[in-house]
Amino acid sequence: MPSSHRGLKPVLAAAFAQTNKAPSLRSRRELSFLVTSSPSPSSPRHPVHRHPPELIPIPIPIPHPKPTFPPSSVSHQQQRRHASTKQEPEADLKHTPLYDLHVSLGAKMVPYAAYAMPVTYPDLSHKDSHLWTREHASVFDVSHMVQHKLSGELAEEFLMTVTPSAINELEKHRSSLSCFLTEEGGIVDDTVISRIGKDSFYFVTNAGCREKDIAFIDEHISKFLKAKGESADKINWHVLDHHALLALQGPEAASVLQSLIFHDTEDESLDTSLETLYFGSSRWLQLTLPDSGMNTPSLLISRTGYTGEDGFEISIPPENGNAAELATNIAQALTADNSKVRWAGLGARDSLRLEAGMCLYGHDLNEKITPPMAALGWLVGKSRRGDNPTPAFNGHQIINKQLASPKTMTERRVGLLIEKGPAAREGAEIVDPGNENQVIGHITSGSPSPSLDGQNIAMGYIKNGFHKKGTSVGVRVRKNVRKAEVAKMPFVPNKFYTRPS
Repeated sequence: MPSSHRGLKPVLAAAFAQTNKAPSLRSRRELSFLVTSSPSPSSPRHPVHRHPPELIPIPIPIPHPKPTFPPSSVSHQQQRRHASTKQEPEADLKHTPLYDLHVSLGAKMVPYAAYAMPVTYPDLSHKDSHLWTREHASVFDVSHMVQHKLSGELAEEFLMTVTPSAINELEKHRSSLSCFLTEEGGIVDDTVISRIGKDSFYFVTNAGCREKDIAFIDEHISKFLKAKGESADKINWHVLDHHALLALQGPEAASVLQSLIFHDTEDESLDTSLETLYFGSSRWLQLTLPDSGMNTPSLLISRTGYTGEDGFEISIPPENGNAAELATNIAQALTADNSKVRWAGLGARDSLRLEAGMCLYGHDLNEKITPPMAALGWLVGKSRRGDNPTPAFNGHQIINKQLASPKTMTERRVGLLIEKGPAAREGAEIVDPGNENQVIGHITSGSPSPSLDGQNIAMGYIKNGFHKKGTSVGVRVRKNVRKAEVAKMPFVPNKFYTRPS
């Protein structure tokens, strides 16, 4: 991962950079990526040519008392039964492979990115679920996210034309936070790209951007191949529609997952210890399901997440065209000991990512925002800066000019600490405290922070010149202007598991 923007070294950038530059782990078995599962007919494929911010830890001396969590009302046995009467949402909403399990657990289902998704579960409130994740571990169903595989001898070069990242420097089994860019340098979507083979990549994009992302990738692959005069078989692209994706997040995540990993005593070449799997890395591993004693297929397990905690994302392929059974069995195994792991929904996921200073596309990012404006200038690799990056990437003239001359940006993304009272929500105006009629920015995400005893936190875009840490501003909430101060993000220090320095 590239170094940080303007000499600052965000935690996320440093963590990715550390793992990406570190020596490779000892040799392990090469596993073909989903060679037995063919994409759905609707999945784009390309022989015919057709799932963060300035993350700087700052001490915030606002401790919260250790909460007392109620015992889980959901037993392991209950998780194995499906409700006979489902709380069906609107008929046109899609379901993840774990939908039936969520309903059986009594989850509150809400529409989100065209899916019926769990927002909370009955055993914990939103706040308690958030704090549980910070202190123990939680499982999130993120199967609505769009998983992709891109391969071929020109796959790397193509990715470097549509993202600002130094993908050519990405080692095998390493990942990089990145973003797809418009011709003007605006952010089409944010993504994490993993190299899973010499010419093979896996990446995850946002569910809410599915249609435009697919159209964007398809169009740009076509343009790229045409410009080079190459045939369509130089890039193979599959959308992994029927896969599930689970996120296990929290300080107890590693110990819980490690207890399920299958270790083949007859093949010591495969490293199965999570102690050597660092943040920003991935590995193919099998799990042993305690109820049946059976081993899963090899699963792509990445040490990453969207909470600021240590954690993992597990990509689960379909069996016989459906991932529901395997995903359900894995989820049940992860949550079998509810003194360590509980289910968490969209509510906790959103407040956790906000505390971690991480962006939500469509709110904190859009196609009018460039990476430097979003405090994501560190996504641009060192070798990608300057007037003539090779290969050139979309919007490089605009983005690199902003990096070289930050004063040319009209606004920047910042974090805010806001005084007590109603939380500032998306769209709230940021004003000059010396002239409350002078609007200098707007809030894009905001809520009380469960980890900081309800301290109101927010992120938003503010006029250049007001963006420095400690600057006093006002935020208009319900027609009243509340005092606020520009703060560094994350609001709560991140706890990524990185290679010892």
